[in-house]
Amino acid sequence: MLLFALNETRDHGDRIAAAMGQDLSDLEHRDFEDGEFKIRPLCRVQGDHVCIIQSLYDGPDLSVHDKLSRLLFLIATMRDHGAARVTALVPYLCYARKDRRTKAQDPVMTRYVAQLFEAVSCDDLITLETHNLVALQNAFRLRTYHLELGDIFQDVIARRVDDVPLVVMSPDPGGVKRAQLFREALQARLGQPVGFGFMDKRRSSGVMTSGDIVGTFDGASVLIVDDMIASGGTMTAAAMACKANGAVNAFALAAHGLFTPGAKALFTGSSFEKVFVSDSIPPFRLPDGRDTQRLEVVGTADQFADALRALSF
Repeated sequence: MLLFALNETRDHGDRIAAAMGQDLSDLEHRDFEDGEFKIRPLCRVQGDHVCIIQSLYDGPDLSVHDKLSRLLFLIATMRDHGAARVTALVPYLCYARKDRRTKAQDPVMTRYVAQLFEAVSCDDLITLETHNLVALQNAFRLRTYHLELGDIFQDVIARRVDDVPLVVMSPDPGGVKRAQLFREALQARLGQPVGFGFMDKRRSSGVMTSGDIVGTFDGASVLIVDDMIASGGTMTAAAMACKANGAVNAFALAAHGLFTPGAKALFTGSSFEKVFVSDSIPPFRLPDGRDTQRLEVVGTADQFADALRALSF
């Protein structure tokens, strides 16, 4: 297998390649004055299984659309030059949240992104904790491989377990299945019971209108899990509700740390003892310094390497 990483995900690509026991193959990147670009492999790809690594988040130097177009064009280039199989390894998949119509004449962006990958003859997609797994599987007709929160965080949490009871919580009803799967994985890993709860959140036009919680939190350490952290408002509301109901402490766990404006409050208040995210998105929107000492970025290279090995057979 030949591994390539576009410039914007080069560091993550290096870590994945090291976990695979090999180096990244070289690409030539050229940007032109008119805004166009050219990317080509600098080695022969004919007859090989090619994997291209690119995380599709916005910024800091290129927009999400620039990154998506570069990935798609490079997949097509590999096909043109005879690659036998092309796998896209996309730690963070853009537009995964827009997987259904919520208003009249809404787009279904997840399906349109899937059609773009199919149009350039991509064979496989590997991604981490998408917003809605069923929607992803229905949208993509190519083969998908999905890493889950439990794959990334269960060992991290297991190393920090003390005598306080654990409760896994979803900050909204839509994430209940995700949180249940994480609870099951963690319970199997620890060999001890882990509680469960969720917050009954309603949101309209970006404003949360309800926040009742379900579960028993008195005297417990609460692990609030979600696919991503944007502004962190939902996570913070869930943590405050748990502590108001007797939780000893709260930890935030999310696969993707977008950290959009307002997220700094996650680290400056008393809501969370620690915030865990994966390295799918570098935390470039957060300022360095004492305010972010509660942040821990968990590596995913080993898990992605295992997924690639599984695809090689």
